[in-house]
Amino acid sequence: MSFVAWIIVGLIAGWATGKLMRGSGYGVIMDIVIGILGALIGGFIMRSLGFAGQGGMIYTILVAIGGAVLLTWIVRMITGNRGGKLPTDKDSNIRRAA
Repeated sequence: MSFVAWIIVGLIAGWATGKLMRGSGYGVIMDIVIGILGALIGGFIMRSLGFAGQGGMIYTILVAIGGAVLLTWIVRMITGNRGGKLPTDKDSNIRRAA
């Protein structure tokens, strides 16, 4: 798979993971990186389970999304960020007044 194809798969997987995990996302570059790392993780898991990587682009994107979701979940468990918006000063003032 060419470098450009990996970037496209990473972008699609990172974007889809951001939508599935209902978080604020990590920005375009980090979403691509998470998507590419997810493709590697998902590919490793699928090979370990005995599935061959002969499914084409759709298979690659689905495996990348699965791996990226797993990676995002692990990162959120470690950092304690559950994907919600970070409170702003305005939100903090409203909570203090209540």
